[in-house]
Amino acid sequence: MKKRKQWILLFCIALTVCLASGAMLYVRQKNNNKKWSLIYIPKTEDGTNDFWTSLISGTRMAAQECGASLTILAPEREQDVERQNEFLAEAIEENPDAILFSPSSFDASDELLQEAKEKGIKITFIDSYTESNIQDMTVATDNLEAGKLLGEYARTLLNENSRIAIVSHVKGVSTAVEREQGFREGLGDYNKNVVEVVYCNSLFDKASQLTEALIEKYPDLEMVAGMNEYSAVGAARAVQKCGKEGGIQVVGVDSSQEAVQLMEKGVFKGIVVQKAFKMGYLGVMETVRMLKGKPYDENVNSGCQLVTPENMYSSEIEKLIFPFNVLGAD
Repeated sequence: MKKRKQWILLFCIALTVCLASGAMLYVRQKNNNKKWSLIYIPKTEDGTNDFWTSLISGTRMAAQECGASLTILAPEREQDVERQNEFLAEAIEENPDAILFSPSSFDASDELLQEAKEKGIKITFIDSYTESNIQDMTVATDNLEAGKLLGEYARTLLNENSRIAIVSHVKGVSTAVEREQGFREGLGDYNKNVVEVVYCNSLFDKASQLTEALIEKYPDLEMVAGMNEYSAVGAARAVQKCGKEGGIQVVGVDSSQEAVQLMEKGVFKGIVVQKAFKMGYLGVMETVRMLKGKPYDENVNSGCQLVTPENMYSSEIEKLIFPFNVLGAD
């Protein structure tokens, strides 16, 4: 009788293990086969900005490859925080599996993001982040690294008396803060030569106007550094318009076809290029990996590369500055 009870007990344990294993396998297979619903809210979907065009293309390719449903909701202007939050509220109502978000403000979206979190929606930040540590994952360029790389290169073009101006994009946003900090670190003791920092609110024309004003205000200005595509290209346009290509050197972050052309003409001396397509691609792929319950990295650095007139025609660099045919260099 006692032996019979032992056999029954062993059978029950074995049955329980089999049922648990079967349930786990079922859940795993279900997760692998599920069509995950994703909503991505970038800062803008601006056809004149190669960075966002490339990044969004990367998200779409990844979604197609992994069979996820991806909806893009984007303001027309990068600094339109109010419209971005309207899209975020709309996305929360849709209740997707995950919201991928590129915050235009350091703190204006935190309340809505908390609401999404409480509903069980996973949050992935792409490109930038907010003040509160609310995200499940961040996929971005190391902006301190990008700024420092630019600053170290800029220093080689200057002397201890050179005067430098910074044209940044949106005051207080994480990318602007970190790139400026890194740029100053890269300049080293030349940091004391930064005469002024201005913000163009990610508008090409405003960046040009601000740069023209800086050129007039500081006749001995030797360098302008732009912290994103809008500010860098806008600054380069102004330097070219004023006929100062020989006297004022322009460096910046982000590439575009216009930036490449301006480098060929000698206006840009150096550009730190983000791997935008790769950033968008990894943003989606790693989010789906997270949703499937697989191991994932909470902070993914998508990388960056310094492009100069000396290396711009190498095959590796061409993959970055003409990003629409390839995923991007590793």
